[in-house]
Amino acid sequence: MSRYPHPIIAREGWPYLLLALAVAVGLSWASWWLLAFLAWVAFVFILQFFRDPPRNVPTQPNAVLAPADGRVVKVGKARDPYLDRDALQISVFMNVFNVHSNRSPVDGTVAETWYHPGSFINAALDKASLDNERNALKLVTSSGVEVTCVQIAGLLARRILCYVKRGDQLARGQRYGFIRFGSRVDLYLPPDAVPRATVGDKVYATESVVAELR
Repeated sequence: MSRYPHPIIAREGWPYLLLALAVAVGLSWASWWLLAFLAWVAFVFILQFFRDPPRNVPTQPNAVLAPADGRVVKVGKARDPYLDRDALQISVFMNVFNVHSNRSPVDGTVAETWYHPGSFINAALDKASLDNERNALKLVTSSGVEVTCVQIAGLLARRILCYVKRGDQLARGQRYGFIRFGSRVDLYLPPDAVPRATVGDKVYATESVVAELR
């Protein structure tokens, strides 16, 4: 799988931006100033939502990197529903003002994928992990450590995009997916992993270390 070239604005947003720009320019040309103002506000919102800046990748070999920008809403012991094992769960909630690119937390091979349709409740709630639409990846590192990374749709998110399949190799920090308009990403790590993030922390995809593998 090729590396995403970081074009500053995510490719998923280009159609929305072009449409919003066309509407804003058209309304401005027609001198419908109030509607034009609202259209330009919508354009700026879409522009900030789909921003996708490059990130620096930490070199610490055992680091687990944040898979998304946002606020940490859960850190604690849990049951990994995909691998049926005890795990350390770390969950990051993305609001509409966060960057929504999803990036690999570790170097690893995509050993399995799961997709589950579901509802669209507030992704900040714990029950969203099992009730909402979601897409999960099982990543296996070169040392055999298994990490589950789950994209979860939110109250407004209606589209989960995942660009990898079973057998693909992912480098830490590599872009592998996108979720539109507010969502959540859950990580399930081995139970002896050491958390480096706490509930309430603001984290940044790739650049923030959320845990360390033993």
